[in-house]
Amino acid sequence: MGVLAASTSPPKERYAVSKDNVIELIHPGNVDDQLTEIFRDGARALLAQAVEAEVTDFLGKHADLKTADGHQRVVRHGHLPEREVMTGIGPVAVRQPRVRDREADAANPDRIRFSPSILPPYMRRSKSIETLLPILYLKGISTGDFSEVLAALLGKDAAGLSASAIGRLKDGWLDEHTAWQRRDLSAKRYVYIWADGIHLQARLEDEKQCILVLIGATPEGRKELVGFTDGARESAQDWRDLLLDLKRRGLDVPPQLAIADGALGFWKAAGEVWPKTREQRCWVHKTANVLAKLPKSQQPKAKRALQEIWMAETKVAAKLAFDAFIESYTPKYAKAADCLSKDRDTLLAFYDFPAEHWKHLRTTNPIESTFATVRHRTIRSKGCLSNRTALAMVFKLLEAAQKSWRRLDGHNQLSKLVLGVTFNDGIEVIAKPTDRQSSTAAA
Repeated sequence: MGVLAASTSPPKERYAVSKDNVIELIHPGNVDDQLTEIFRDGARALLAQAVEAEVTDFLGKHADLKTADGHQRVVRHGHLPEREVMTGIGPVAVRQPRVRDREADAANPDRIRFSPSILPPYMRRSKSIETLLPILYLKGISTGDFSEVLAALLGKDAAGLSASAIGRLKDGWLDEHTAWQRRDLSAKRYVYIWADGIHLQARLEDEKQCILVLIGATPEGRKELVGFTDGARESAQDWRDLLLDLKRRGLDVPPQLAIADGALGFWKAAGEVWPKTREQRCWVHKTANVLAKLPKSQQPKAKRALQEIWMAETKVAAKLAFDAFIESYTPKYAKAADCLSKDRDTLLAFYDFPAEHWKHLRTTNPIESTFATVRHRTIRSKGCLSNRTALAMVFKLLEAAQKSWRRLDGHNQLSKLVLGVTFNDGIEVIAKPTDRQSSTAAA
């Protein structure tokens, strides 16, 4: 026959498969990890200590209050039933102490109430878990798979976050995002605005696969998310719609300076809605664009030459370095020189603002650094996300990131800009004595 059947093979030539090297895979959530248990025990003890310390501090603030018969008015009153809070290391059990006001019943509006900040009422999951959930959703994890994924990450007890529970959370995020989009801005003012179009790997349902983002600096130096929506990065119409929406909701005072890359759509819209706002091009984007028009052998030297421009101490020195670059590269690399020269004035606008702010104003880094995490945590899912859902998920991630945004250096200078003080090479221009004062002194 030409083919030797297995049944005719001599016994000594057969291969027996041993089960000695077969390893049974452990089902997610069933890992007996002593180290994790130690962490949970430690977290449970630390949380209990923190909760007790918060109650002790609250009682200490009301220690001087007495009842009519001279007893302590605000006292401990046992504990609430034990509950589990889902954290990054799994569920941690805790008991919240109760506090009682002896002089007022529950219906009395003057009753002294204890409102815990560490463990608010009805809290069932930590903020880190609230941030994790939208990340998983953007990654393409369906609500039906959340229990399995979270069990693998946090342990078998995480199964309580069922598909229906995740669905309710998602609905809540959509409502929060809608309320944020409609918030009143009449009391807001932003001295600086950073703008950028961010492309996420998470797929949206239509061709608008770009998130238009605006971050503003308040007169107190705090950075805030001002607005974001879906749109086309180069579309002036989408940017115009976003800026006009902010204006309709009360943001009447335009920023003094807007920082963005060379996207013509934003600058066209900003010129129409904020005609008095000055423009500052992002040096990071400009450097990348110029270097892309040079051979690799020339890029290191060109990058150092570009740094000499934006790192110059004065605008005059920056202009000299600017002219030197144009002169050096125009003969052989005219496209690179033209790419730089066309935005000459807008690349050097930051010199007319406080020197403490220069590192904040030369780039769109406040947006880029924030979205770096969001962008790296999203991939193309098998199905498309609706634009509304994707925006709500990104909103939750930005809401968490916003809490860690740093205040601007030299924030005390912002109030001077609001009052109309001018700056030259980053230094405040001191007004000279008026002629009237001089004549008065002479008289």
